[in-house]
Amino acid sequence: MSVVIVIPARHASTRYPGKPLVELRGVTGEGQSLIRRSWEAAMAVNDVDRVIVATDDDRIREHAESFGAEVAMTSTTARNGTERCAEAVAKLGMTHEIVVNLQGDAPLTPTWFIEDLVKGMREDPGADVATPVLRCSGAMRSELIADRVAGRVGGTTAVFGHDRRGLYFSKEVIPFTAAEFGPNDPTPVFHHVGVYAYRPEALAEYPTWGEGRLEALEGLEQLRFLERGRKVLCVEVEARGREFWELNNPSDVPKLEAMMQRMGIA
Repeated sequence: MSVVIVIPARHASTRYPGKPLVELRGVTGEGQSLIRRSWEAAMAVNDVDRVIVATDDDRIREHAESFGAEVAMTSTTARNGTERCAEAVAKLGMTHEIVVNLQGDAPLTPTWFIEDLVKGMREDPGADVATPVLRCSGAMRSELIADRVAGRVGGTTAVFGHDRRGLYFSKEVIPFTAAEFGPNDPTPVFHHVGVYAYRPEALAEYPTWGEGRLEALEGLEQLRFLERGRKVLCVEVEARGREFWELNNPSDVPKLEAMMQRMGIA
């Protein structure tokens, strides 16, 4: 199956304006923008036919083109990354069998997360959408809870059934458990990784439905698929020793840079 990765990026982020152009510094001390690091992560994925940056901002377009990225200009009316992906695919007339949305705030996404995601879609023809989930250690669960206690919107968690079909996604830490966990203990909480793979038909329909009630409450675009009864496949991925976090708030910059230092990322 042919695969395209689309990286939606907007400048006017509510929580962090200009986020795609924020620089992250690795072990060399040289800064590279968030959008460039996300593009490089996409380019490293095996068996991908095309990588597109989709944006509505000329500053992001000019910067992305400066390091060789292909860019699709989209409207300012897209309400989220999925709508922006749908618009880019339609505008460019792309006919790939799987469209991957690698959101531009997750530059530490390992290549195998996306490769496993595509594999999951190929193995489950009934899935309209697929998204990776990562089992939280006790330490990661504690970080998610600390963010919520501090009033920060941190990571998203997912719950799913025995068939791996997504039941719900939330910015709260779910499922609740009163159990205690050590830093390295596995927990029943799964961190949702902000990457999606879509069937083109489901992606094309998505913008026509309008924003869902739960989607509006949580601010989570994938809930629109659940509210419409579409199958969202949760693909469990393994960290393999890699640390993972998304850049949601300015306070996440030093956290990501520290992770890059520990993992030896330039």
